[in-house]
Amino acid sequence: MTEDERRIGREGIYIERDLADQVAIEEELDSNVGGEYHFPQPTRRRIAGWVYLVGGVIATAAIDGGWMVGLAFGGLAAWHFLSAWPLSIDESEALTAAARVVEFPVGHSSATVRFHGWRSRPRWSVMLYAASEPPDQRALVVVDAVSGEVVESPYVETIAPL
Repeated sequence: MTEDERRIGREGIYIERDLADQVAIEEELDSNVGGEYHFPQPTRRRIAGWVYLVGGVIATAAIDGGWMVGLAFGGLAAWHFLSAWPLSIDESEALTAAARVVEFPVGHSSATVRFHGWRSRPRWSVMLYAASEPPDQRALVVVDAVSGEVVESPYVETIAPL
């Protein structure tokens, strides 16, 4: 498979091999080496919910006075089921949504997942830098990872030159 065929079939951030070699990008930052990365789905919490639920039933049946342990495990299971949000928006979609709401052309950017509220709803915190060299503006935009909506007004600041 040629370099162009890999680039066309690849989603997310891609750095041309020649450019990566030219600017000597470290291996752990080079997308050509590590390959694609997808944040694990929070829906995996359902597995832990089932484990707690089964553990609660076993404790209730097997232990004298185990109803308290079963009740505690049942509460933990309920929280795991309620916080198992699907991650509908991936990193590249969050970057695109965030770039739409800022007023400057975007250069470098990055995104990280954080969880909000007692039900741990996933949100992407996206940091955007202006395309100028060096960047003269940056913005922080929070995008809901379930619906794709921008949930907080972008915080934009001007970067003073050194």
